[in-house]
Amino acid sequence: MIAGQQPIIILKEGTTREKGKTAHKNNIMAAHAISDAVKSTLGPKGMDKMLVNSMGDVVITNDGATILKEIDVEHPAAKMIVEVAKSQDEECGDGTTTAVVLTGELLKYAGDLLDQNVHPTIIVHGYKIAAEKAMEILKNIALPIKPEDKTTLKNIALTSMASKGAAGSKELLAKIIVESVTSIVEIINDKSFVDLDNIQIQKKEGGSIENTEIFKGIILDKERIHEEMPKRVKNAKVALINSAFEIKKTEFDARIEISDPSQLQHFLDEEEDMLKKMINYVKNSGANVLICQKGIDDLAEHFLSKEGIYALKSVSESDIEKLSKATGAKIVANLADLTSKDLGFAGSVEEKKIGEDKMTFIYDCKNPKAVSILIRGGTEHVVDELERGLHDALSVVKIAIEDGKITVGGGATATEIAMSLRNYAPSIGGREQMAIEAFANALEIIPRVLSENAGLDPIDIMLELRRAHKKGNKYSGINLNNGKIEDMLKNNIIEPLRLGIQEIQSAYEAATMILRIDDVIAAKGTSMTPPGPSSGGDLDDY
Repeated sequence: MIAGQQPIIILKEGTTREKGKTAHKNNIMAAHAISDAVKSTLGPKGMDKMLVNSMGDVVITNDGATILKEIDVEHPAAKMIVEVAKSQDEECGDGTTTAVVLTGELLKYAGDLLDQNVHPTIIVHGYKIAAEKAMEILKNIALPIKPEDKTTLKNIALTSMASKGAAGSKELLAKIIVESVTSIVEIINDKSFVDLDNIQIQKKEGGSIENTEIFKGIILDKERIHEEMPKRVKNAKVALINSAFEIKKTEFDARIEISDPSQLQHFLDEEEDMLKKMINYVKNSGANVLICQKGIDDLAEHFLSKEGIYALKSVSESDIEKLSKATGAKIVANLADLTSKDLGFAGSVEEKKIGEDKMTFIYDCKNPKAVSILIRGGTEHVVDELERGLHDALSVVKIAIEDGKITVGGGATATEIAMSLRNYAPSIGGREQMAIEAFANALEIIPRVLSENAGLDPIDIMLELRRAHKKGNKYSGINLNNGKIEDMLKNNIIEPLRLGIQEIQSAYEAATMILRIDDVIAAKGTSMTPPGPSSGGDLDDY
């Protein structure tokens, strides 16, 4: 600026700005703090987190996506890491902790390269080459799986649940998961597709995890609308209606004048006849179970009970759709159009008391394309964590069926890719070689953290692991139960290929996006304070 010249103010007062190495360093520290927060939850021996919100609600979990969703993150770079967990969860349902930990480690090694004056663009280019090569290696070591191979699918579910709160009953749950997913597989153009929306999960506290069961049908958190209705209907013919069993009110202002009592009685009789007419449509169709999306008038309830029809009202649209798939019934909007052809079939419709609540079970459907899982557990926290574990396991079984490819876990795949990348790096040369080697080092965080969380010596484990892979044992990983290096394929520690691909893809994309930022301009009131060096990267710094 020329002497005596007035400074030009571009940014608003209170705006903070970080440039160059300071911006890089702070972003990397913030991202690494997030990965450190979830690192201890990784693997079967990982610990849980207790999260308490401002309302005092408690969540106990070791699910990476849930932890990062619940904590209130302020730093913008840290928020980007939370997005990694979100995208991983949406795409694969599992592997969120791995993706976040890998992102943090990629940025940590990138920080070391920045300290050696390697330009961020070169690191980004090197990481791109490494990520593409890593995914290629991953696809080459993947193994095929058939959708009907229930034993392998069960092992995939067991691997997913090994690190969850449901691990104690994982055999029973894995069986339920495989049975429910294989029940709803659809074959389109010789390809298998699974829509997890067709699996309904209901939770009820009480009993134990062992009481969790699958129903080839739908469970509704509803009780019959009238005490005189039958509690159980066998060989049920189900009508699904999405219009109300009530007298419609006029859409415009209207006034009815009644001058004597006989007119009033005539008016009431007319209303009654209209409701009877609606009930007759149901009765004449042959239906003995009525599921209504809208309301049912008190008088209509009485008439339905007189006809011995089991009825439910105010059932959600999503549950009505699942019922349609499970029973084969058509959803009818106009009662006058209801015929026997529109009815669905269920072997049994029954009201049962589960805990303190009454629920309706619609099961024994013919070839159901929608199923239900009733989760039981001692407390609300147990049931909620069990639901998260089931969600992850259902998702990995789904993508294994759809893709037909699996890889091994236990740190075996990460070690194999890391070693292959180190051999590949010299062929690229230049400073990109350093970035590829850094990528390889970052991948080894997976077996390292797995061993740390199991109370093993990570240095000894890594040396043993590398030696096994050097001998050509590409499926060698860590048996966390005995601390030995064993064949993960023989130990049935397997996961879908898409899980590993997405972990690498998400971590690489997030890390390179953060590395490309060299200028952070924050409005007044935005927290830009990264974790302090003395804290070891705790989330307290936020």
